[in-house]
Amino acid sequence: MIETVLQGNDYPGRGIIIGHSVDGDRAVIVYFIMGRSENSRNRIFKKTDDGIQTAAFIPELLTDPSLVIYAPVRTANGHIVVTNGAQTDTIYEYLKNGDSLASALDEWTFEPDPPIYTPRISGVVNPDGSYLLSILRTKNGNPSECDKCVFEYASPTSGSGHFISTYNNDGTPPPSFKGEPTSVEIYNYDCIEDFAKSIWDSLNSDNKVSLYALEYNLETGEANDIIINKHK
Repeated sequence: MIETVLQGNDYPGRGIIIGHSVDGDRAVIVYFIMGRSENSRNRIFKKTDDGIQTAAFIPELLTDPSLVIYAPVRTANGHIVVTNGAQTDTIYEYLKNGDSLASALDEWTFEPDPPIYTPRISGVVNPDGSYLLSILRTKNGNPSECDKCVFEYASPTSGSGHFISTYNNDGTPPPSFKGEPTSVEIYNYDCIEDFAKSIWDSLNSDNKVSLYALEYNLETGEANDIIINKHK
């Protein structure tokens, strides 16, 4: 279960979960952010017309918006885009024009935040429920090279999904996520609020900041979502 994966990791950083409900009728998406610095922790999620936006909880404390203020989720031509940075807007524009996730990421690398070099993680859920996940990270820890990986899941299994995060765990600096996205079980829940709360409760209480969860019916398009912010 995804909860078990998260409970064993104090600092996955930013994380994306994509999968299908147990009945197979709904696509499920979760995005969360965590933080160790004051600038990272001073954030909330706000809804927008086509997704969500990060915002400073106390604007006066915001010191550098370049890597912490962005649109994590946007919808383009029936595709749902979810990322941990400004690459959301590039992917959004490419998909609107009928292009691919891989093409959209050609101009991007990992974040310019030495010595961490935080990976850029991205996901796209297609109208038919198939999905892709991507990570841009240093190649074997060498910041002069970028390892660009795209993972495609064309035939998702009901009740299962995949999880990817920026970091493997806590550290100084925190090590980048390694390998392929982790296969996870998405258990049977009554509503998206229950699933979101279960994920939220599994995150380290000191480091978690905000979480967004969305489910939508693949046949009817009916959608339900929820935002959970540590700062009220």
